[in-house]
Amino acid sequence: MSHEISYNFSMSLRLGLVQEVVLLTTVVGVWGCVTQLPALVDPVNVTGSLAVGRIVTILNGDTSRRYPPAVRFIELEEQASHKRFHVEITSHDRYFVLDLPPGQYRLTRVQITEGPFMSMADLSMAFPVDATAITYLGAWRFGVDSPRYGRLVGVTAVVDPAGAARVREFLHEQYQPFDGRAMVETLPQPAHMEARLYEVMPYPRYPRYFRRHWW
Repeated sequence: MSHEISYNFSMSLRLGLVQEVVLLTTVVGVWGCVTQLPALVDPVNVTGSLAVGRIVTILNGDTSRRYPPAVRFIELEEQASHKRFHVEITSHDRYFVLDLPPGQYRLTRVQITEGPFMSMADLSMAFPVDATAITYLGAWRFGVDSPRYGRLVGVTAVVDPAGAARVREFLHEQYQPFDGRAMVETLPQPAHMEARLYEVMPYPRYPRYFRRHWW
């Protein structure tokens, strides 16, 4: 009986180790499939088409908390190949200029930071990247709810003449090799959606009276 227990324990341990190795390999493989992109591509490194826009993060509702929300990163997916692109933003208000192959894309994920606190939301907003012109995707406004159970982030994409003019000025100053190239305006579809924000662990170890919310 003792030999049988020892054998079963050994097999269970080996099975657990195999499962952990498979899980780790899968995670590493998935992460390895993500292409890291800076928010502002170096003009000399452009090999595809330019996708341009602006990300603005605001807080919905009143709060006395210390840390305002900001977008840490967004994730895009090319729909034909399912290739994913991780774009570092790390700001509450900034332009992005991305070097992307022409095609159909989706905004699939966003991570929000509030000081040491982080939360994530899954999204689905589709847009094309033009092969012959600069694609202006408008201003993406991320409205983050005050901390509470079931908090949401609302994403709204807008294009207005003043915003388009500011983008052209920005490109003229920062991307002179592309000055004068045609620019098409397109908005992700749907142009507005809401998604649930989920906390990203580990949660900071703050005293009770400093914590934002309790789930």
